[in-house]
Amino acid sequence: MFTIDTLVGHERMSTQNLLLAIGQAVAQGETEFEIHASGQHDIGGPLWHPEGKKLFFHVTNAGQRVGCMCLDNTEIVVDESSSADVGWLNAGGKITVRGDAGDTAGHCSAGGKIYIGGRAGTRSGSLMKHDPLYEEPQLWVLKNVGSFSFEFMGGGKAVVCGVDSEEFASVLGERPCVGMVGGTVYFRGKIDGYPADIRLKDLTDEDIAFLDNNMDEFLESIGRTELRSELSDWQQWHKLEPLTFAEKQAIADKQPDIKSFRQNEWIKGGMFSDVAVDDFAVNPTVVTGTYRQRVPYWENAKFAAPCEFSCPSNIPTQKRYNLIRQGKLEDAIKLVLEYTPFPGSVCGSVCPNPCMEGCTRGGIDEAVQIGQLGYLSAFTKVDAPKVKTGKKIAVIGGGVAGLSAAWQLARKGHDVTVYDDDKHMGGKLEQVIPRARLSHELLQSELKRIEDMGVKFVPECKVDADKFAQIKNDADAVVVATGGHKSRFFNWEGKEKLVMGLQFLKAVNRGDNPKVGKHVIVIGCGNAGMDTARGAYDMGAETVTCIDVQKPAAFDEEIEYIESRGGKLVWPFMTTKITDEGIYDDKGRFIPGDMVMVSIGEAPILDYLPQDDSIKKFRDWVVPNKDNSILDGVFVAGDVIKPGRLTDAIGSGQKAAYYADAYVMNKEVEAFPEKQQVNKDTLAKAYFDKCHHCNLGEPADDVNRCISCGTCRDCETCMQSCPEKAITRIQHLDGSFEYVSDAKKCIGCGICAGICPCGIWTLKNNPEEIKMYRTKAE
Repeated sequence: MFTIDTLVGHERMSTQNLLLAIGQAVAQGETEFEIHASGQHDIGGPLWHPEGKKLFFHVTNAGQRVGCMCLDNTEIVVDESSSADVGWLNAGGKITVRGDAGDTAGHCSAGGKIYIGGRAGTRSGSLMKHDPLYEEPQLWVLKNVGSFSFEFMGGGKAVVCGVDSEEFASVLGERPCVGMVGGTVYFRGKIDGYPADIRLKDLTDEDIAFLDNNMDEFLESIGRTELRSELSDWQQWHKLEPLTFAEKQAIADKQPDIKSFRQNEWIKGGMFSDVAVDDFAVNPTVVTGTYRQRVPYWENAKFAAPCEFSCPSNIPTQKRYNLIRQGKLEDAIKLVLEYTPFPGSVCGSVCPNPCMEGCTRGGIDEAVQIGQLGYLSAFTKVDAPKVKTGKKIAVIGGGVAGLSAAWQLARKGHDVTVYDDDKHMGGKLEQVIPRARLSHELLQSELKRIEDMGVKFVPECKVDADKFAQIKNDADAVVVATGGHKSRFFNWEGKEKLVMGLQFLKAVNRGDNPKVGKHVIVIGCGNAGMDTARGAYDMGAETVTCIDVQKPAAFDEEIEYIESRGGKLVWPFMTTKITDEGIYDDKGRFIPGDMVMVSIGEAPILDYLPQDDSIKKFRDWVVPNKDNSILDGVFVAGDVIKPGRLTDAIGSGQKAAYYADAYVMNKEVEAFPEKQQVNKDTLAKAYFDKCHHCNLGEPADDVNRCISCGTCRDCETCMQSCPEKAITRIQHLDGSFEYVSDAKKCIGCGICAGICPCGIWTLKNNPEEIKMYRTKAE
């Protein structure tokens, strides 16, 4: 028995701390509790055992709402009386109070059993309800209840035994069962009236069987089994139940005419006659047009799908698949090139594909093959723009960010020149990513496509301060995207023995065959660390050990590859000292090795930029203005702003190009569009079948698995499901289409929004209704 004393000396435990203590004990496997309370409330729910075991609570001196939201497989016993709201919102628990209960016992209960061994206060049993998918709730009271009992009761069974209640005019108090629409109230003893829409009835055999079968459990729970014989005289029992709908309708038909009442009595001479304006129009419950509460809107592509929202390159996968649905595969393949010049090298080869992590389909079975879909665009040709602007834009840095900006600017008709100090363009794609991870033929093809767009490459061009000034003077705008090429490391003892992983990988890709030790240690377990480990093995290392201070962040397949070659990953390992024999951590652990390389990130080298206060910086990185500029006409992208993935560099290049184009064309533009994700709750995933043990085919074949979040897939489900036939599909001459809701037919029911698998239809408050009320108020 897990015991909690809530009063130690003069210190009383707060309700919050008590509930937290109980919750922690349940999470640790405790099942039986002895709670010595001191008026704390909400004891006993909502709780469930991690292994599904039954929870039992013996509570003394409980406060309000004991058993509040109590769940199935929970039992609570209170020996003495308890205050208000016993079993409030009970959802399946068994709650026993052997003394009296305060007001609103069993209020809003929807399941389980509540046993009261004394009297219950006012409004007990109010708003009890019954979900037909579960057993109906029960409320048993040994003696009597206060006024307004079982008010607005909607379901369940209540039993008032009337023991020791002869002195009361009614065992149900005054005005019982007001507003009651469901359920049954069994009682024994006198009552003093009930509403006209409630019927007093004798017990049926079924009623007697219910009471007889449950009476023993009730009496045993409250410790009054000696009353069994007294309470088994079924002639003393009666029940109250609400009228059926048909019975109520018959009564309603005899009531005064509402229109006549409004015209002749409510306004004329009434208390509101000087201010009330009544057009005497009676609107039915279901209305169209102005009086609808809600209006549906077809908001096609207004919000980004989770895949697009998660993609730093902003690629709209759902639009690609919609084109494929229309039989426009070539258009779908070309669409991605509006966003990136590297659909094969990045999206299809080395990107971690955050789009697939965000894919809604991944919550059903497996994410759509977005990365592989990008590869389909790898060798696609794109025509250069026929109209040129005559504007010259220089891009310093031939890596992914710089080439992304160059691609976007060239597509707009500008003359773009890219300067890089390496022999070859491509940045880390060319210099660092192992050829085994990225096909060099593929990269060369995509670089050639950028040149064919009209971009001029100037390799082996070292940009210093003078060269930067010259480039800036000769161009209408400049994009700075020189990336991060200075390896980062900490001030470890022996740091001078380190080999920089970035420089090592560059040497490998250049074909220099750099020498490595037999037993190599790599600091860093991200993808760069795995690339460094791969390079060490390729250059002849016998063993490679990768260490990190945290859980490895590299892709699973990259880790698996290194481990398949005998590599080991050790974490957490906090490096403190590097020697010729190996490396030590802060706990004295030692890993032997004859070569230590570091791959934990890089910082930019920006010595060619003005070294005064004209450029804002944070540590080694620049801090751009809102338009991504750092100087007049100079814009930045990629790792010079902050470290990121290659897909982040593509998106950053897009942003720099957006503002550079506006600058040279002297255009007023809005801020670079920020994506807003479609509300996942509006996506009807149940529309799609789950694929068990999916045998995925070609990426383009995933067209029927893609949910097309936020973009209409033209499935006509809304049109076919509308009960009022208010939705029509309009085909435009340019091949586009839209769905329109007719206000004269639409009743604002929301079925279109509820059934749309893509979250296109959105319900909003009726603006006409708001306008109407505002006009009257004015």
